[in-house]
Amino acid sequence: MIPVKSTEIQRADYTRAIVEMWNTATPDQKRRGRNWYGTAHKLALEIAAGNAVKGAGVLAALSANKSWSENCRLARKAFTEGTASGHVKDAVTKANRIMGGTDPRHVLPMHIKTGLFYLCIADPKNEHAVVIDRHAHDIAVREIYGQRDRGLGAAGRYNVLADCYRAAAKEIGEIPSKVQAVTWVAHIERK
Repeated sequence: MIPVKSTEIQRADYTRAIVEMWNTATPDQKRRGRNWYGTAHKLALEIAAGNAVKGAGVLAALSANKSWSENCRLARKAFTEGTASGHVKDAVTKANRIMGGTDPRHVLPMHIKTGLFYLCIADPKNEHAVVIDRHAHDIAVREIYGQRDRGLGAAGRYNVLADCYRAAAKEIGEIPSKVQAVTWVAHIERK
């Protein structure tokens, strides 16, 4: 696990790793990554009858430990059936509260991945929000952790990496969520 209180040298190295991954992305990977949250936003609008906030909230609530395709399937099913299912009780409860009208900001943990995932889907042009998932972590530390704990539930550790993605975004000239999405695409597709 990276230290919660990373040094400036460590932060610079994490930022450099992010920029390097960005630079390995093909033009097609950059195009798809730049469009990722916009496409997710359109899905949120579609599944929630035009309510991007509600759709993004349910997608985020049902995202933990699920592939994107499974996440989408569960969210579509929740809106079609009127109730969420197919996930752990906490995720289902959060999704149902959001579908019932509770603001996702009052349901989701807004200081870590799930809440930030919601923000990026609800507003793909958000200039501050960035999702730090296992892939974003592994890109920054230049190591595939596999099943090992990354400690991203700790807000301090999450924020160190989020700040590094923001620094990389500033250097690249993009918003942080697009840098995260492009590097995610490049990372998962490299072989």
